[in-house]
Amino acid sequence: MNAYAVERLPFQIRQIEDDWLAVSSAGDHLFLSAEHARLLSEGRVSELPLLLQADLKAGHFIANRDRPGTRRLLASRRAARRETVSAGPSLHIFVPTLQCAHSCQYCQVSRSLSDTKHTISQDALITACDGIFESQAKALTVEFQGGDPLLRFDLVKLAILRIQERNRTAGRQIRFVIASTLHQLDAEMCDFLQKHDVFLSTSIDGPASLHNRNRPIPGKNSYERTVAGIELARNRLGPHAVSALMTTTKASLAHPEAIVDEYVRLGFSEIFIRPLSSYGFAKRNQLLLGYRPGQFYEFYERALSRVLHWNQQGVELREVYASIILNKILSPFDAGYVDLQSPTGAGQSVLVYNYDGYVYPSDEARMLAESGDASLRLGKIGASFLALQRSAVQQRLIAASMVDDIEDCRNCAYQAFCAPNPVDAQAQFSRMDVPAVDTEHCQRHQWLFDYFFSALKDGEPDRIDLFHSWARPAASEELQCAG
Repeated sequence: MNAYAVERLPFQIRQIEDDWLAVSSAGDHLFLSAEHARLLSEGRVSELPLLLQADLKAGHFIANRDRPGTRRLLASRRAARRETVSAGPSLHIFVPTLQCAHSCQYCQVSRSLSDTKHTISQDALITACDGIFESQAKALTVEFQGGDPLLRFDLVKLAILRIQERNRTAGRQIRFVIASTLHQLDAEMCDFLQKHDVFLSTSIDGPASLHNRNRPIPGKNSYERTVAGIELARNRLGPHAVSALMTTTKASLAHPEAIVDEYVRLGFSEIFIRPLSSYGFAKRNQLLLGYRPGQFYEFYERALSRVLHWNQQGVELREVYASIILNKILSPFDAGYVDLQSPTGAGQSVLVYNYDGYVYPSDEARMLAESGDASLRLGKIGASFLALQRSAVQQRLIAASMVDDIEDCRNCAYQAFCAPNPVDAQAQFSRMDVPAVDTEHCQRHQWLFDYFFSALKDGEPDRIDLFHSWARPAASEELQCAG
C-alpha cells in the first residue's frame, strides 16, 4: 500500500485497561497494540502490517485519496445511524391521567387514586390523536403512560379507536402499548385489548418482598396483584402480551441474582436492569433511595452475569440495556434508543401529549414539569408538528446534543454510538449546556461501552454469538417506565 496514496479518516482511540480501542466515525472498531495505536495516530500507516492496513480500510479508518466512493459510503453509514431521528417522531406517549394507587418513593410524578383533576380533556386527547399523523414515520408506537392509564380506560379506548379510525386512510403501521401496574386489568379490558392488538408493559422490581417495599399500596400486596394481572393478560392475550421493567433502588443492590431469578420464574424473556432516575418527585428521595454510580456498576455486572448464567442453562433471557449498547456497537441499523441520539431523539423521535394540555419532548421532560420545571414544554397540544420542531426549546435541545459541536463528545471514542442527554442534564443541573463529562448519563454510558467492548474482545464464541443476537433491534427498547 502506497502511504502517499492513503489518507486517514476521522477516528478516535481510547485506552481500556491494557487494551487500545480504535473507533472510526462509521462506528467500526478495532483493538490495537500500543505500538500500532501510536503508528496509526502518527499517520505512519505504511509501517503497519498489511493485514491490519486492510482491516483499517474496511473499517473506514483510512482510504485511498483517489477513491471518492469510500467517502460516499462513509457518509451513508453515518446517515444510517441517525435515521431514527430524521424519519420523524415514531414514539407517541399519551398521559391521560396521573391517578395511581401506588405511593412509590422513587415515582417521578405525583400520584393519588382519588386524583381526578390531573386528567386530560377529551378535546385535547382527540386533537393529540389526530396530530400524530403529522409525523412522516411509517411505523408509529402509541404508548399510554400515567399514573396508571387503566384507571381511565375510557380515555385509552377513545384514543385507540380514534387513531385506528384515522389510520384507515393514513395507512401507517401502529403498535399500541399500555404501561400499567395491571391491578385494574379485567376480562372486559382484555377483550378490547385483544381485538385491537394492544400490548402491556408493567414493572416487577424483583421478589415479592422487594417489589412490595419499592411499590407500596395500602393492602401491601402490590406484587401479588401485578402478578395476577400478568397471568390474566397472558391467558387472554397470549404469552408474549406483557413485558416488564425494573428500577434499581438502594434496596435492590444486594439482590441482583434474586431479581434476575424472579424474571425467569415469572417466564419473562427480557429484563431491563435500569438505574434510578432523578426526575420529578423521585429527586426528593435521593438520600433515601440513591447510591453511587460505582454501586450500580457492581450491581449491573452481577445481574448481567446471572442473565448469562441462565442463557448457558438454555433459558432465553435478554438484558435490554446490554442489547441497546450492543446494538450501537455491532449493528449498522440503530434501534433508536432516544437517550443516545445525536441530535437528540427528545422531541424528534418521541413526543409526549400530557394531561395538562402540553406537548413535551420526552417522558422525562414531562416528569420535570411535575416538580415545577416546565422549561422543556414544546407547545400546546394542537400546535403543528412544524411549530413544535421550530420552537426555541427544541432548538436548544438539538444544540445541546450535537456531538460534533461539543468538545467532550468530539474527542470521545464513543461519539458514533453515544450523545449527551440534555433532558437528563436539565434534571441534574437545571440547565442543558453543562459539560457532558460532568453528567451521570455520560459517566454511566462510558462505563457501559468500556464494559461491553472488553467483553467482546475477551468473550468466548458462544458469548459473542449471544451478544450479536441481542444486538438486533427489539420493540421493547422503546418502552418507558410503567406508572
